[in-house]
This record gives sequence, C-alpha cells and structure tokens, in this order.
Amino acid sequence: MINAACAQPVNYSFWIPREIRRGFRLGFLVGWVMWSALSPAQGQQEAATPSTASSPSALPSLPSSGFSQSKQAYVISPDDLLNIDVFDVPHISRSYRVSPDGSLTLPLLPETIDAAGLTPNQLSSVIAEKLRAAGLVKNPHVTVAVQESRLHAVAVAGAVKRPQIYPVFGRTTFLDVLSQAEGLADDAGNTATITRGEVAAQVMTVADDPNQANTPPALPRMVTVDLKRLLASGDPTLNPDVFPGDRVTVQRAGIIYVVGAVNRAGGFPLKDDLEEMTVLKAIALAQDLKPTAEKNRAVIMRKNPQIPGGREEIPVDLKMVLIGRAPDRPMHPNDILFVPDSAGKKALRRAAEAAIQLTTGIIIWHR
Repeated sequence: MINAACAQPVNYSFWIPREIRRGFRLGFLVGWVMWSALSPAQGQQEAATPSTASSPSALPSLPSSGFSQSKQAYVISPDDLLNIDVFDVPHISRSYRVSPDGSLTLPLLPETIDAAGLTPNQLSSVIAEKLRAAGLVKNPHVTVAVQESRLHAVAVAGAVKRPQIYPVFGRTTFLDVLSQAEGLADDAGNTATITRGEVAAQVMTVADDPNQANTPPALPRMVTVDLKRLLASGDPTLNPDVFPGDRVTVQRAGIIYVVGAVNRAGGFPLKDDLEEMTVLKAIALAQDLKPTAEKNRAVIMRKNPQIPGGREEIPVDLKMVLIGRAPDRPMHPNDILFVPDSAGKKALRRAAEAAIQLTTGIIIWHR
C-alpha cells in the first residue's frame, strides 16, 4: 500500500543552494541584456558594409555600349541576308536581302519595313503586326534569323588559300580566321595586317576610356602580326583578337625569277620576306647552270622607275662569282636573273652528241 505522503510531487529544489540559484538567474539576466544591446549594432554594421558579392568594386560593370552589347542583341544592318519564317505561310517564308537603305520588302505588304537598326526579335514583332494589320494572317508567328552579314564579317585577303569574306558574329582570334581561310598560301610572307573596323574601334575606345562609350568610333587602327613567331611558338599574346568588320591581309613574300640557260627556269617564292636572296642561291634553286651557259654575260633585271623604261640591267659575271673572285650580288623581290645561252656552245654540244650517237651505232653494228 502506497503511502499518501510519498504520492505527492517531490521538490528537488533543496538539492541546489539558494545562493547558487540566485547567481544563475543574475547571470542569465546580464547575458540577455548584453545580447540585446549588441544585436542592433551588429545589424547596422552589416547594413553599412555590403557583402563582397554585391559590391560594385568586386564586379566591374561592363560598358553600356560596345562589343558586349552587340553580343547580347544583334542589330540588323543594310545588305544583311535574313531568313524569315512565317508559320504555316510558305509563300512568305524564305530568305530576304535588306536593301542598302535598310528597308525590307515582303510580298503582299503594301509598304516596306525599316529593318536596319532592329534586332531579329524586334523585326519579328514588326512583321507580325504588319501581317495582322493587313489582314493577311490572323495570328502570325514570325521568326527572323540572320543568314549572312557583310558588316558583321571579316574579309581575308592576300596570301591565303581561300581569300574571301567570312561571317563573324562575335569576337574571334587571328588564327581562327586564318583556319577558316584554310591556312597560308605557298608565297605567304612573315607578316599580316589587321585593319580595324567600327566594332573594334568602338570596343578599343571603351576599353581605353569607359567615359567615352557614347562617342563615335575612332579611326581604324592597324595591327601587325608576326606570322613566323606566332606559328613557331603559339604564344597567345601574338594572336590578336579579330572583330566583325575587320580586314585581314596576309602579305605575300617576294618572288625572284631565273630564266635562260638553267636546268629549271621559273619563279621561286621567298619563304622568308626578310631573307637575303643572292645570285648563287637563285642558281641553286634553278638546279645549276647548263653547260652552254655564258657565265660572264648574265644580268639582273630590276625595276627602277627612275630609269627610262622602268627597268635597269645589272651585269653579273657568274664565272668570277662561282670561283669566289667576285661578290655574290643580292637579289630583290621581283628581280629576274637572266643567263644567256651560247649559240656556238649549243651547236658544238649538238655536234658532240651526234658524234657520240654515231660512234655508239657503229660499235653496236660491228658487234
């Protein structure tokens, strides 16, 4: 049987002395007051000091105009070739060329559309509204895509395998453009020039001074590319950026010509436009002289506008050059080394060849 006194709840407060309980209460009260006092100051400090992720200095702002904006929204320009597709209307859906004045003519529409200066999405909305207003299509769905653009392209000319205009809608590099042109031609030199267009001039103007973002584009700048160093080292610092509207020209190396009494007459391109070509090197490229060559009567024909006829003749004594008693003359690009052929030596050689053939025939007959 349970005693009634034992059924009552037991008070365990007697286990902790009264002084210690008062100390706990006082400490809790002091801590709560200090936490309340520090919390507003900490909130104000956090509000006054923004986080690094939202700091303007941590994320540099892009210029309001320039190439970054052109990447986000392409702007249609004159002479662009557009692919316009109107859903379920095949007689309107095809390619259209924007006229030089920036207008666009669509069949069945009574008036032209000013397309230049609009983005493809904006032009889609304009065409849809024109079709709806003319009562041609009740609920038109129009899409516009840029198929070709002369303004947003890079012209590649000079000593490349496929010189032509390549569409470029964003920033690219010189080597990428060169690969589209299928590489260098056999007579390519060691330098190439990039003539900057309006997009590049505007980007460089913004990069130099962001406060001039709304100023007109600067004049095109010229950039020289060292092809020999770039292709040999692959250094990305030697591979400049190319923007839409730029023009890339690969310089041709000089060509020297060797004609006359040589074993291989023709033109020989200089692989290195800075290389010094000499008479002996030219003869080596022509696979040496013929036995009938008049070595002491060779001449170098060189263009010279200051001389009547525009060409001068520089005599070269190949006989003395070959034995080292005369200097090996340098040759310039487009020079012609002419080695005359001696008629007497040629006749004598033919007679000797005939005699050799006759003697050989007699020997064979006697056998």
